[in-house]
Amino acid sequence: MNTGFADELMILDGGLATELERRGHDVSGRLWSAEVLRTDPAAIEQLHYDYYAAGADVATSASYQASYEGFAAAGLGAEETTALLTRSVELAIAARARYRRDHPEDRRSLYVAASIGPYGAISHDGAEYRGDYGLTVEQLVQFHARRFGVLAAAGADLLACETIPVLDEARALAALLADRPGTAAWMSFTSPDGIHTSHGEPLVECARLLDRVPNVIAVGVNCVRPEIVGAAVRSLKTGTAKPIVVYPNSGEHWDGKTRDWHGSCGHESLATLAPQWIGDGVRFVGGCCRIGPPEIAELNEALR
Repeated sequence: MNTGFADELMILDGGLATELERRGHDVSGRLWSAEVLRTDPAAIEQLHYDYYAAGADVATSASYQASYEGFAAAGLGAEETTALLTRSVELAIAARARYRRDHPEDRRSLYVAASIGPYGAISHDGAEYRGDYGLTVEQLVQFHARRFGVLAAAGADLLACETIPVLDEARALAALLADRPGTAAWMSFTSPDGIHTSHGEPLVECARLLDRVPNVIAVGVNCVRPEIVGAAVRSLKTGTAKPIVVYPNSGEHWDGKTRDWHGSCGHESLATLAPQWIGDGVRFVGGCCRIGPPEIAELNEALR
């Protein structure tokens, strides 16, 4: 994996599952976008391509909801799960290669991040926005370890440990990273207010923990309301000198019981808000759920 990232701004991609849904795919099941890995991998590759074309420097693999436990519940064995996890990264790599062939004039450095979603993602009830797992750090290490190893070895440039709602899960992932000093990762949390994790721990504590992990290249928040990003950046910068990564959602709220998004995007656009975040020290910026290639194209135009 590549740990020598440039110092300049990096634009991330947007949501995968919500954009696949917008394009007509059924992601309502327990596997979410991971189901499309099985049924229509070409659609995922095309979406990665579209994000690169929109100006994203980083494409994030469709492995957020993919886990051995989740696939086992859907009737898949361990060998097929390993193959699908690896495929998720290979699809992003293939999209990057195709984009480079089609656009030799674009000299940007393009990266692939392997997504490692939280334990809460397998519950399919929004637990990644609560963090009420009732598990120890060691149990979380055991949950993540096998998938972590496969994705770390799949050829991505870094890991995106994302949508983490609770400090203990960050401790577990940090322990796994400590065993792989050549593996780069960013780690991003969910937060209701820009001050605490979804479970209630201060974000500054998360930042202080990860500040001591050399191969964590950035710390931040994702799938949060855009209006709390500024507070989150200030909280995190109090605890770390590492670069900050932010990729909020559209501002709508996911209801794990009704399996639907509620509310409205009652805020300024990502492209309008991002320059202030960059001024505050953010280096990695993109979008999460309900943010698609058009919004990333607007972001790219605003920042470059």
